[in-house]
Amino acid sequence: MANLDNIDWKKVDGLIPVVVQDSKSLEVLMVAYMNREALELSISSGYAHYFSRTKQRIWKKGETSGHTQKIIDILLDCDSDTLLLKVEQQGVACHTGRKSCFFTSLNSGDEVVKVEKETDSIYSVVDTLFHTILERKREGDSSKSYTAKLLQGGANRILKKVLEEAGEFALAVKDGEEKEIIYESADLLYHSLVALAYSDIDPDRVRQELKRRFGIGGLEEKASRNG
Repeated sequence: MANLDNIDWKKVDGLIPVVVQDSKSLEVLMVAYMNREALELSISSGYAHYFSRTKQRIWKKGETSGHTQKIIDILLDCDSDTLLLKVEQQGVACHTGRKSCFFTSLNSGDEVVKVEKETDSIYSVVDTLFHTILERKREGDSSKSYTAKLLQGGANRILKKVLEEAGEFALAVKDGEEKEIIYESADLLYHSLVALAYSDIDPDRVRQELKRRFGIGGLEEKASRNG
């Protein structure tokens, strides 16, 4: 029986780093974090569960993609503040469709691991678009990317576009032009995702808030916020 008290939870502020390794090839697949509950779920189910700092919730690896990680062994390091998870990886580990999340050379910036599986059919278009926006944020090349240019312009530039697109969407609805409503809605969604990426907020947290509201009547929810 695993003794979770062997982990120095205070030292890691309740979130222990987890290095995930393919049990057969020994390739490092990814690095994630677990809180105590995620570790307990991982041990009891036999499949890796992590705590997402961006989504602010526990998630089972592969819950959307089906690319689960069956746990073969869990090892604690000598400082009691890092875990090594040896797993049997189903599919690929990275959301980009690569086997490992470590695919970019720090020296050259080149991608050294090829995409093995296209992810468009696995993740929602919102998730795919948001991850693309995050990539443009990291790359920061505004000469080639409109998204990077927006992000480098800061909050004022981003929010100006959000307001502009919201106005165009409202006018399209008012005019009753179905094609324009769809087009302007897509523009508004994209610029809203850019604003979320700028604020380091994963759209999954918006989904969580919407799910929370399903159990509350609209007027009651609004009253709770005003209160």
